[in-house]
Amino acid sequence: QVQLVESGGGLVQPGGSLRLSCAASGFTFSGDGMSWVRQAPGKGLEWVSDINKGGDRTYYADFVKGRFTISRDDTKNTVYLQMNSLNPEDTAVYYCLRGINYWGQGTQVTVSS
Repeated sequence: QVQLVESGGGLVQPGGSLRLSCAASGFTFSGDGMSWVRQAPGKGLEWVSDINKGGDRTYYADFVKGRFTISRDDTKNTVYLQMNSLNPEDTAVYYCLRGINYWGQGTQVTVSS
């Protein structure tokens, strides 16, 4: 079955960086685009970024443009989210998605001094 396992979250100071990973299994990873979304405490889901199946097209929400970079390694069945210049508003649980039906368990990112 489809499994998505996120990792790499944690506590970081404002201005810091984290790299999230999402290890995928149970489907042909190279044949699918992937997404990251997030949910801040008490708020709804926010789309963060997409990458197409070839990895040559990426898309970002305005609030992360220039700070976050999505990438993928099809040899490792893994999608990444490099997050730089983090601020407290980036505090959220981050999820990777395949389509709209398959989600990981999420990884907590907390930005605080």
